[in-house]
Amino acid sequence: MSSDCLFCAIVAGDVPSTKLYDDEFTYAFADTNPQAPVHALVVPREHFTDIADLGRDGSAAGRLLAGIRGFAAQEGLTDFRTVFNTGAGVGQSVFHVHAHVLAGRPMGWPPG
Repeated sequence: MSSDCLFCAIVAGDVPSTKLYDDEFTYAFADTNPQAPVHALVVPREHFTDIADLGRDGSAAGRLLAGIRGFAAQEGLTDFRTVFNTGAGVGQSVFHVHAHVLAGRPMGWPPG
């Protein structure tokens, strides 16, 4: 856990959030600026800066994917988009790896 990380503080319960799902390894909460009717952030309880950092630990990466699957199953989602931003240049603003899980509306390709 990083002492200056917003998402670590959310996972620890020090910062309020709208919990949507949790398990031993992951925590999912509502995005405060939703881009779809369902917009959750799924984070590992352990601190990793971004998906590249998470990729150093295959077990942790698998647990995060299992958490995404668990959230989707709980919500009955069969069609959803999962987005990871890595680096400030592409929009990562909190440097704790997190998956945006979006659903509930049509999402064309390319996104936009």
